[in-house]
Amino acid sequence: MSEQVSITVKVNGSIVRRMVEPRLTLLDFLRRDLGLTGTHAGCEMGACGACLVSLEGRAVHSCLMLAVQADDLSVETIEGLSENGSIADLQAAFFERNALQCGYCTPGVLITARDCLSTGGVPSRDEIRDALSGNYCRCTGYEAIVDAIEVVARMRAANAEGSK
Repeated sequence: MSEQVSITVKVNGSIVRRMVEPRLTLLDFLRRDLGLTGTHAGCEMGACGACLVSLEGRAVHSCLMLAVQADDLSVETIEGLSENGSIADLQAAFFERNALQCGYCTPGVLITARDCLSTGGVPSRDEIRDALSGNYCRCTGYEAIVDAIEVVARMRAANAEGSK
């Protein structure tokens, strides 16, 4: 039996304590050990964005990170972001604009979109495209994805202006 290390990670708001192998990736920990299968394995080299999760509020490639590196940190997966409603407007816009096809890349794209919009304001289409440059999608032409993110950015900015 291989060596095991104790980790404590806050995943989607819940404290999780587990014994893991030191070489276990965060991706495999989330999928295999916790059953959070919304985070996908793609290239396993950090190039496609399918494995993105939010670590301490920042998008990270879970395929490139070891689970032990997340010890004492907070991780949000697509399941957690969906359940807490923080990306509901993005999900609705993706649906309305047909910005998803097979859905394999969608969780990572949504996490990227959340990060892109986290600073407020309305990013330009070029800034949105730049943010999405780390997400690979084989099914869509990206324009619908950019449209959906831009619409949500404008809606959020209008709501923020209206609440002043």
